Amino acid sequence: MAGHADPANTEVSDRNPTETLDSTPSHPGADGPDPELDDTEDYEAAIDADVDLASKAAAPAKQPLSPVRLATALGLVLAVGFAGLGGWFGFRDYRTHRVQQERELLIQVGRQGALNLTTIDWRHADADIRRILDSATGEFYEDFSKRSKPFIELVQKAQSNSVGTVTDAGLESQSGDQAQVLVAVSVKTTSLAAAEPDSRHWRMRLSVQKIGSDAKISNVAFVP
Repeated sequence: MAGHADPANTEVSDRNPTETLDSTPSHPGADGPDPELDDTEDYEAAIDADVDLASKAAAPAKQPLSPVRLATALGLVLAVGFAGLGGWFGFRDYRTHRVQQERELLIQVGRQGALNLTTIDWRHADADIRRILDSATGEFYEDFSKRSKPFIELVQKAQSNSVGTVTDAGLESQSGDQAQVLVAVSVKTTSLAAAEPDSRHWRMRLSVQKIGSDAKISNVAFVP
């Protein structure tokens, strides 16, 4: 009996103790995934997803313009447009008014110049001549001022009295600050030598020059 070995003991002794120790993992997760690490990554991913959802929920959503706001914006645009259009019309009316005022001034100066030249009373000839010179400028002023004294003496000697009446007046042309005014005037003259008043009809072309906001006669010519 002593010569037979125990099969159980033989199987145990054939195993290598080193192989048995090496087959056992020295620490958890050395040869495979660590369950605890996977759980941590899933947890962090879930937190990041929650943060993204919270940020999107907190961001204000773009709302379409309400009808009231749209109407207000449209009203502002129309108001600005009408304001610009009104300003343009206002400027145009202002220019038209200025042109009309200037035209009326030139015609009025021409009318008054013709009246001054044809209305002279020998009893106050000095004042009448002074009125003509005050409304004159340029070449006409220089020429008339030289002849004014002999003219006054002639009127006083003849005891002449002339009264002019403008029958028509109009602006013939205008260029820059120069204008030509045509005036039709009827003149009635009495004198010491004439038994009856003398009536005449003249047409005069008066050159009118603008001087600042005023205007004066710069030349006079009689036309047929």
